[in-house]
Amino acid sequence: MKTNTNLWWLLAGFFLLVAIVYTWWNIIAYPDLAWYQAIEWVGTVALFFSVFMAALIAFYVSRVHKAQGGELPEDVLTADIDDGDPEMGEFSPWSWWPIVLAFSAALAMIGFAVGTFMIPIGLGVFVIAIVGWVFEYYRGYFAR
Repeated sequence: MKTNTNLWWLLAGFFLLVAIVYTWWNIIAYPDLAWYQAIEWVGTVALFFSVFMAALIAFYVSRVHKAQGGELPEDVLTADIDDGDPEMGEFSPWSWWPIVLAFSAALAMIGFAVGTFMIPIGLGVFVIAIVGWVFEYYRGYFAR
């Protein structure tokens, strides 16, 4: 985590340097204009926001590193692969409901493009897919 924090601070510094060079370059490229008219504002603002975004992520990662109270298994040189293998949850590899859910989203998006009458049909299929996915363990071959 310490390395991640340093990389994000380095990236914030790089963006700051690029933003300053970009702004200065625009000013000297148009000497006949006033400095505030010579600046290309979209790129300048985007680069300065990139500085703030990278600094925000670096600050957040450093606070998480201090709050976790120890090193992650990825940061310990003597750690095994199994040390960083958490329980990810329970998944249903045989479930067809995610495909039905994707079909309902596709149907609703096609409704935006083709005709709005298809959007309620997509929402109806969405409700059926969500209910089926949530309650798939209560019926059928894999019921518990």
